[in-house]
Amino acid sequence: MPFLRAVPPSGWYPKRGEVCLVALDKERPVILISSDVLNRHSLDVCVIPVSTAEHKAFSLRPSLPAGAGGLDRKSWAKCDQVMTIEKRRVVYPPLGSLDSGDMARVENAVRRALELP
Repeated sequence: MPFLRAVPPSGWYPKRGEVCLVALDKERPVILISSDVLNRHSLDVCVIPVSTAEHKAFSLRPSLPAGAGGLDRKSWAKCDQVMTIEKRRVVYPPLGSLDSGDMARVENAVRRALELP
């Protein structure tokens, strides 16, 4: 299914838990993890890259089933690679949003990766 871009409506910003494409060297999916307050007002957002390549040695990369957050195939959240990008690189519209269970698994993996309580 081809992805259709659209012009973002006035006031739009990416939301925590959304899966969006970002325009880097090529368009790649990411999960937004920064708070909505920061996402609305900051020029940068915190994201987790998403990959279709499984890394069996990493427990810090929870799997996401096809369809989760609008992803078209089974993928893995690279919670060991939290990064900040310019918000203007986020492609509108989002692919979708993770459900609370998938988001909780991502959050737990980020905590483990960063050794947070």
